[in-house]
Amino acid sequence: MPGILYVVATPIGNLEDVTFRAIRVLREVAVIAAEDTRRTARLLQHYSISTPTTSLHEHNERARTPSLISRLARGESVALVSDAGTPVVSDPGAVLVAAAHAAGIRVEPVPGPSAALAAVSASGLQAEQVLFVGFPPSRAVARKRWLEKLRDEPRVIVFFEAPHRIRGTLADLLVIFGDRVVAIGRELTKAFEELVVSPISVHLEHFTEPKGEFTLVVSAADLDPGTQAELPAVDTLVREFGELTKNAAGTRREIVKVLAERYGISARDMYRLLESGKQD
Repeated sequence: MPGILYVVATPIGNLEDVTFRAIRVLREVAVIAAEDTRRTARLLQHYSISTPTTSLHEHNERARTPSLISRLARGESVALVSDAGTPVVSDPGAVLVAAAHAAGIRVEPVPGPSAALAAVSASGLQAEQVLFVGFPPSRAVARKRWLEKLRDEPRVIVFFEAPHRIRGTLADLLVIFGDRVVAIGRELTKAFEELVVSPISVHLEHFTEPKGEFTLVVSAADLDPGTQAELPAVDTLVREFGELTKNAAGTRREIVKVLAERYGISARDMYRLLESGKQD
């Protein structure tokens, strides 16, 4: 009889955030397929688990999958774990799981910690519907196009970002989305955990030297044209344009477009208002 492939969620920081079932499964399986065996070793040591581990990461998953499927077919059970949180969600493992299904092997999830759901639950944003989109593209041009496709998304958007790219992503968000409210979780459940809920411009001022892993929860787009903000005085628009230019990485044309959409007028009219304000 074939074994079972367990997809086991592990702590995202605090080692106490693990289920009794996850600990039992990790003790009972024949082998643990881990994204990083060194990081998994800390969890195993903490709970005195002596099960052997083998690496399964993005660079070797296709090569390692056949041998793991063979072990499962022989009746051995395998636990799949990532560095932190739920495997396969922006982590390796999908190739192994798909191969197990194709081979008729039972796949059993062992649910637990998730940085995305943890951030959503503590954000205070209305999240009846949530769209999880993983990591943005690393290159600036591709990232802007990626964000532009999400700008009018009516659901709350959740994604991850690396510390060395967070400010660039926030700057792009400010230009493309406007100064929308975003909840940012940094190092969730760890010693220096931080959760900040504020407009994007405030985040840019706050995260001046970003460190750690970031989870962003972006409030849904308001697609009701009747809720557009009232057009402010021209001098206020000029100051707002200046703030966006200072904080964001967008072009002048992009920022004019952002302001035009925010206040429900054409980009041409917004440009004329800004020019008249500068002349005054």
